[in-house]
Amino acid sequence: MSELTTRRLRLRAWREDDLDEWAEMNADPQVREHFPGVLDREASAESLARFQRDLEARGWGWWALEVRATGEFLGMTGLDPVEDGLAFTGVEAGWRLKRAAWGHGYATEAAGAALDFGFTALALPEILAVTTAGNLRSQAVMRRLGMRHDPARDFTDPAVPPGPLSRNVVYGLPRDERRCGPVPRA
Repeated sequence: MSELTTRRLRLRAWREDDLDEWAEMNADPQVREHFPGVLDREASAESLARFQRDLEARGWGWWALEVRATGEFLGMTGLDPVEDGLAFTGVEAGWRLKRAAWGHGYATEAAGAALDFGFTALALPEILAVTTAGNLRSQAVMRRLGMRHDPARDFTDPAVPPGPLSRNVVYGLPRDERRCGPVPRA
């Protein structure tokens, strides 16, 4: 299984002792603002176990994210195949960080490492990113990574009740347009 590092961060396998902080993060309504709801501890445990199984099976997926110098848990980032049932296929990059980690450039730095891994180790021709139309913070990260909005791929999520959380935007980045190395934010 791959572990990725940047100047400040480590993308690593999940550990059982991540569950408390992962569950706390997923119970935060602000962290889950662009999802249909918060997750309870059981749902958080199920997602952590699924992420770890995927990492072990593929060698890549949604990694736990921590500060290299201190080991502080920040959240998750990584790559995952686009969900079945959408009008497009591919691999998407994503991230979710606890509120205390917002505004430090961690999402951009970690996602940049995931993009580099996807383009070099996996030889992906393109990596996508998907979020709700109202998630402007994530869209800003996507733009900082060099991704461009592709309105032709935007969609309404049939699994989400009609409303602001059901409309999704899709950004993409072809391999030949990726700048070398993670894109740290000053």
